[in-house]
Order: sequence, then C-alpha cells, then structure tokens
Amino acid sequence: MIILLTSSAQSHAQSVEKYQISPALEQIPLWSHSMPDASGSRETEIINAKGSVTNVSNPRLIIHKPKNPNGTAILVISGGGYAHIELGKESTPAANWLQSEGITAFELIYRLPQENWKSTNVPFEDAQRAVRIIRSLAKNYGIDPNKIGVLGFSAGGHLAGFTAAQPNKTLYMPIDDIDALSARPDFAGLIYPVISMLPPNNKTHSKKSILGENPSTEQEAAFSVEKQVDGNMPDTFITQAADDPISLVDNSFLMYSAIRKVNVPAEIHIFQTGGHGWGLGKKGSPVTSWPSLFKNWAQNNGFWK
Repeated sequence: MIILLTSSAQSHAQSVEKYQISPALEQIPLWSHSMPDASGSRETEIINAKGSVTNVSNPRLIIHKPKNPNGTAILVISGGGYAHIELGKESTPAANWLQSEGITAFELIYRLPQENWKSTNVPFEDAQRAVRIIRSLAKNYGIDPNKIGVLGFSAGGHLAGFTAAQPNKTLYMPIDDIDALSARPDFAGLIYPVISMLPPNNKTHSKKSILGENPSTEQEAAFSVEKQVDGNMPDTFITQAADDPISLVDNSFLMYSAIRKVNVPAEIHIFQTGGHGWGLGKKGSPVTSWPSLFKNWAQNNGFWK
C-alpha cells in the first residue's frame, strides 16, 4: 500500500532542558564478556542535555516494561548518523509510547563506528545481539518470541533494516548460548530511514561513518539495505516525508520496491511535508499520525494485540 498524505504544516524544533536515563529503568549489557571488536580503554560515555549519546563503551538495552504486557516486544533504535544516538527525541519518546500501549520496549544504546573500535561493523554486531537477547528473555518479560519487532529512525532505520534483511550474516563469533538464537525480527518499522549508500544517496553522514570518504561501489552496495533484501525479510512498515533533506525520500521507495520484489508484505506512507528527525511527530505536522498508522498496521498483521 502507498499512501500520500498532504499538509502545509511546518515542522519546528523542540528544546529539551534536561535529560537523564531514569534510574528506575532496568538496563542489560549486550556483552557481559568477550565484546567483539573491542579495543583498549574507553572514554566516559556522554549524554548531553538533549539526550544525545556519544563515547559509547557499554552497549546495552534500556527496558521499558508495561504494567500489562501484551506479548509484543520492540527493539527501538535512534538515529544520529552513526556519530551519536538521539535518545532524547527518538527512541525514548517512542519507547515510552510503546510501553503505554502494553508493548515491552527495549531501547538500544549501540557502539558508534568512529569511536576507535577494531571494526566499523560494531553497531550491526550490537543490533544482532540485542534481538537475540530479547528473544532469550521472552519468558521473563511475558513476550511471545514470535512477536519481536524492530523500530528504527534515520540511521537507526538503516541499522534496523540491515538487521532485518541480514539476520544470519556472521558479524561476530558466538560467545554463549544466546547467540544460537535467531537475530531475525518478526516485523520492522523504518521511520525516515537511511537505506542506500549507493549514488545518488551516498552523501549521508551515516555512509561516511560506516564507509569513510572513498569506498568502492562494492562496499557501498554491501551496506545498502535494499541490496540485502531477500524472501526472509520480515513484514515491514516504512514512512518518510517527501521533503526530507537528510535522507532523500527515494530511500523509502527503494526499500519498498526491493521488499515487494521478493513478495514480502510491506506498507509505505509518504507525507508531503515533515522534513527529517521528527521522532513521534511535531505538533501541527501531518507526521504526528505515523504512530497510529504503525499500530494499525501491526495489529492488522497480528503483531500487536
């Protein structure tokens, strides 16, 4: 399904005076030992007043547990061009909303590729590990292991899409029994996603963070999510604004086309205005309807009670 929603509303920035991760929220490290591609001592993690994270040394899950879990879990992944992680305006508000809807939300703090790791694969390693950990904890949190989704924004949409498209790609050597579990999400939501790293969509900060300034065409293709899609891709929801200046809307069309070619169910919603980086949506903008559209889609496909 393709739906074009129109509005002349203009987006506006919202300031955040203070940000901190609530001490009441449980946090689970992704790697209690043998972190792949680790290197040396790390600088102290920084979370600024707007909830932007850098210097990640302890990749982990922040768990938002609902009072009455409905059996669905969603891994929520912020963007930030793989240079920082926008918890404050993306994953935390989304996780809080999902929690209020009965979904167990797992907010991902992942390693950033340009922070002196041995490989730029580290965010992809972390995302795979995160899905496996959630699946391993299904009984503990009242989760149906067949209703584990992933929801990603911007670069987080790239990370979510890559994980959904390539769950079996060997990115690290197994360290425990958790790594025997599937890293495949059962459904995926891609919100104003970065998808392609091939021309003409290879101008994003995400591409530079992962591949540097002058990668080969083969390297660009290897990290272009639309080129990784096969029939094992989970059902996917995509939404973006046509006037997105950061990740051109063609990214969403490329992803939708690739998914449909392998006969996997997909739904796409394109808003005529909205720009980029809207999180749950900005007051007065048509993009504020995406959470209800995503919920309806997930309910209609049996992922959300």
